[in-house]
Amino acid sequence: MNGTIDTSTLSQLDRSHHLHPFTDLGRYSKDGGRIVSKAEHIYIFDSDGNKILDGMSGLWCCNLGYSQQSIVEAVYNQLQELPYYNNFFNCSNQPSLEMAKALVDVTPDQFTHVFFTNSGSEANDTNIRLVHRYFDLLDKPQKKIIISRKNAYHGSTIAAASLGGMNYMHKQFTGLSYVHHIGEPNWFSDGGDLDKAEFGLKVARELAAKIDQLGEDKVAAFIAEPVQGAGGVIIPPDTYWPEIQRICDERDILLIADEVICGFGRTGEWFGSESYNIKPDLMTFAKAVTNGYMPLGGVMVSNKIADVLMADSDEFAHGLTYSGHPASCAAGLATLEILTGSTIIEQAKTTIGPHFQARLAALSDHPIVGEVRGRGMFAALELVKDKSSRERLAPDAAGAVFCRDTAVASGLMIRATGDAMISAPPMVCSVEEIDILATKLEAALDKTAQHYGIA
Repeated sequence: MNGTIDTSTLSQLDRSHHLHPFTDLGRYSKDGGRIVSKAEHIYIFDSDGNKILDGMSGLWCCNLGYSQQSIVEAVYNQLQELPYYNNFFNCSNQPSLEMAKALVDVTPDQFTHVFFTNSGSEANDTNIRLVHRYFDLLDKPQKKIIISRKNAYHGSTIAAASLGGMNYMHKQFTGLSYVHHIGEPNWFSDGGDLDKAEFGLKVARELAAKIDQLGEDKVAAFIAEPVQGAGGVIIPPDTYWPEIQRICDERDILLIADEVICGFGRTGEWFGSESYNIKPDLMTFAKAVTNGYMPLGGVMVSNKIADVLMADSDEFAHGLTYSGHPASCAAGLATLEILTGSTIIEQAKTTIGPHFQARLAALSDHPIVGEVRGRGMFAALELVKDKSSRERLAPDAAGAVFCRDTAVASGLMIRATGDAMISAPPMVCSVEEIDILATKLEAALDKTAQHYGIA
């Protein structure tokens, strides 16, 4: 259907009938936005024919870019054979069974089972159900509290957004009373005069203090992304995760790793948990599991939890119509075949990832860049007016918005999160394409500095 309707008509249809996620709806209804019509390799094209290098892999999901024909063919072939059937009532389908086994094969050894959902949000809802059921079966029904972090993003359903720690989201609904939050390991914003190692321990030990405050007998789990993605690519100090793991292990607290963004190669390992040597009991996945081609999410469940659940004689009363959808699982299988049959993840660790990090690190000398941080194939640049004081470039993150819009206008899709410019390009970028990304980003920084009168 792409290309059959002119941009003006599409824009009118969009503004008249389409309510967009995470959008100023009143403003959008007047001004409209960009309509993406096609994509190939690492580029998207809008309805006016503008070619844009996608520095965000869609929404952190198209790690392999937009030209993976084997995934397309896998979905097409599955739709011809079995387009849908549910996994309720003692039924299953072959792609979901094969996908479950394939996921167990590529995830850390403790994971023996999978619960499929359609998204990361639903997977984190499922985590709550699994955690509560697990402790109920262990005759510890009082263990219901889940601790998360401020500025975390874990999805946008009521439960997942409660787990998340973004204040602007919390203002628009009533969150779950049994979810509590501690600080994030954001040294640039919160570290003050501490060095990174000291700060990492300090913020990790907030977890122990919160458990003591709430009662160890009432706290069930701690959930966190190995690297906070939507929160601004927050790279934790090296001291942070070992201390978090120690606290959880000593206090009978389940550890949930939200790998929706970090998973499937983004950190240079299959999963961010492996990059930080942590051993979660539950692991959320979505996004890149199908390269974004089909909706699929889920929870990897450790044998510690699965054994308890499977010893129960009562029904686990939770599920979704499209859990283990055959076409989505076919897309996932094709995606994992590409990743296991290639050196793409290894290159994210040893070649293309280090080049990406080096090119962006070189921008740390720019007059409006206060910090460059990153790992593997994602990174963030904090924009400042004054480097020594870390004073922000403009009120209400206006500087980052200006820089983002400038970059997009020049042919680079990048994201503004608070005062940070963040990028997570496809892992199939060439060295030359990373150079193009960095050059366009530097040009956007130059124009932003000029706009705010900073030499």
